[in-house]
Amino acid sequence: MNTSRYARPARLLHWLMAVLLLLTIPAGLIMVRPEVGRELQNALFIFHKNVGVLLLLLIVLRLAVRRRHPPPAKPASLPAWQARVASLTQGALYLLLVVQPVAGYVRVRAGGFPIEALDAMGIGTLLAESDALAEAAKAVHHWAGLAIVALAALHIGAALFHLTVKRDGVFWRMWPPAGGPPR
Repeated sequence: MNTSRYARPARLLHWLMAVLLLLTIPAGLIMVRPEVGRELQNALFIFHKNVGVLLLLLIVLRLAVRRRHPPPAKPASLPAWQARVASLTQGALYLLLVVQPVAGYVRVRAGGFPIEALDAMGIGTLLAESDALAEAAKAVHHWAGLAIVALAALHIGAALFHLTVKRDGVFWRMWPPAGGPPR
């Protein structure tokens, strides 16, 4: 096993979550615009809420995988400040990827709205309706979303920098999502 790469389950979960996250961000931004047609708005709300539930489950699974398969050590060629920024960014993303769907859940359930996938499975709400709680959760969800966008942009930018400018192999620690080492 090549210890300089992330384990295959970690890579697969990383890229699956990245795709889902990159789909939920525009859906979340578009669905709240008043000029969007009601039919599209409803479809985007359903998509956003249910993918949010899936992302919460995936981040819990990802944390379990990370515990079982710790990430490889940062390359020695990586300057200490970059290693520190990478660790802080990853830690903040993990935290926000838990906070964000929980805040979304609280916003939706405290607001008295359904989460179709959970309702279909017979999983009822854990919260009583509360406008104040729904509004507080809405604010947390909004600001956490903006922070995720900023940190994801930093993360993607750093990955592309390592791939195209430094060409130091850092990008290949997480790519390809599944399968063997890159050729």
